[in-house]
This record gives sequence, C-alpha cells and structure tokens, in this order.
Amino acid sequence: QLQLVESGGNSVQAGGSLRLSCTASGYNLDSYTIGWFRQASGKEQEGVAGLSGADGNADYADSVKGRFTIFRDNAKNTVYLQMNSLKPEDTAVYSCAAGPSTMVVLTALGGYDYWGQGTQVTVSS
Repeated sequence: QLQLVESGGNSVQAGGSLRLSCTASGYNLDSYTIGWFRQASGKEQEGVAGLSGADGNADYADSVKGRFTIFRDNAKNTVYLQMNSLKPEDTAVYSCAAGPSTMVVLTALGGYDYWGQGTQVTVSS
C-alpha cells in the first residue's frame, strides 16, 4: 500500500521560507496526482496546491498563488511544497495526499485516496 510521509515543518518568522517534502514508499509517485492540504487550529482543512499525475499541471489556492510552488522529484519519489513569503495565516498542519492521475480538481479533498500524517508549520509575526 502507498504510504506518504511529510517532513520539513518548522517555526519561522513572517517573510521566511520553508520546503515541505512528501515522500512515498510502496509505489512510485510519478503517476499519481499529489495534493497539499492544511488545517489551522479551529478551521476546516483546505487545499493548498495540487500537481496532476496526468499532465504535470499545477493548481493553487488563491491565498498562496505566487508564494507557493509544488513540484516533484521522481528520482527521490518525493513531491515538494516550496513556501516563500510566509505569513502568520499560513500557520497550520500541512498534509500531502495522493490520488489517481485522472483527477481534475487538484485542490479538492475528494478523490484523494492516501494521506500522510501531517507536519506543523508555524509562522510568527
């Protein structure tokens, strides 16, 4: 079974950067659609970014466009989320998820089959 492990979460000052990693075991990630989601304390989980396994297309939530980048390294079986210009409102537990390559809406919760355990990102002002 596909297993996902996130890493890279940390505490940073506003304006700083972090790179989150989502590493898979059990299967190659290159044909899966990968999404990054976050859940802040007391709020619903929201989609942050998604990367299609079919055509490599990426999609982002409006709140992170221009600041976050999702990309994959197939040799390392890892998908990354590069987060720049971080803001206090980016504070959340970030999780990655894998779904079929046929997914169309990449930042929607539905359709993802496999989830990691999450990693904490804290941005202080």
